[in-house]
Amino acid sequence: MFVVCGEALMDVYAGAPTSGGLRLDARLGGSSYNVAVGLARLGRPVAFLGGISTDAFGERLMRALVEEGVDTALVRRSAAPTTLSVVSLDAQGVPQYAFHGEGAADRDLPVADLPALPAGATALHFGSYAMAVEPVGTALRTLAARERGRRLVAYDPNVRLNVHPGLARWQAVVEEMAGLAHLVKVSAEDLALLCPGEAPEAVVQRWLARGVRLAVVTQGGAGCRAWTRAVQVAVPAPAVTVVDTVGAGDAFQAALLAWLDEQGLLAPEALEALEAARLEAALRLATQAAGLACARRGADLPRRDELPGAA
Repeated sequence: MFVVCGEALMDVYAGAPTSGGLRLDARLGGSSYNVAVGLARLGRPVAFLGGISTDAFGERLMRALVEEGVDTALVRRSAAPTTLSVVSLDAQGVPQYAFHGEGAADRDLPVADLPALPAGATALHFGSYAMAVEPVGTALRTLAARERGRRLVAYDPNVRLNVHPGLARWQAVVEEMAGLAHLVKVSAEDLALLCPGEAPEAVVQRWLARGVRLAVVTQGGAGCRAWTRAVQVAVPAPAVTVVDTVGAGDAFQAALLAWLDEQGLLAPEALEALEAARLEAALRLATQAAGLACARRGADLPRRDELPGAA
């Protein structure tokens, strides 16, 4: 079983004015939340570990997890509000983001309230702003450190400066997690932000030396590259008509993890021993999943029968 740890929120899109206010469109979101749903849609057993409010937004987030088949036993319910990411357009049509998350439920997870993991949990995934805000950030990094020797740890920084504007904080968190994770997936955009002036290869080699077994750098329409200590592989992106890129990175991560699980390779030593051909197959599936997400509005991650190799 996968345990996906992190944030759950609502992306709220500001629409046309009404006679009494403004029309809003609230959509389920959060990077970790998306990965959990994506794994469930790919037929993998998965639980979500994080804080979710008891307000109306939180109830909708919980109902969707249940409907998708995600185990909610590790969710911490809280009376704190749901994080809202409000999206609006300026006069030129450029999106503007206002993030409302201080004191929200997805931050309300102290170390003392970390749940015990099920015995069948074989892999943990961490990511995005839940690792950089408190108290949840300390709790999740503590969990990663505690479990690293017993389960595979995967990580996607998914930097969000509109949530925590301190770049130094993000850099410190990412370097800490690079010493704890066995699999790191990072976008080229985030890597350039986190390690300005450093070539991706140099950053990856530093992380591999610290214990990462598989590092993947996604490059949008240019595809992706991946490294172990022994091999390097590059895979192009499929040709798609892009609607938006929301959830594409989460779809990539979910598909990569699902493929590794399907192949019985969900262990640090198995990642390190990956041959180039098998790594390329994993990346091709992941890029196909990301491409499908890009061809749809919002974070609508694919199901297994939409991807190559479906039963």
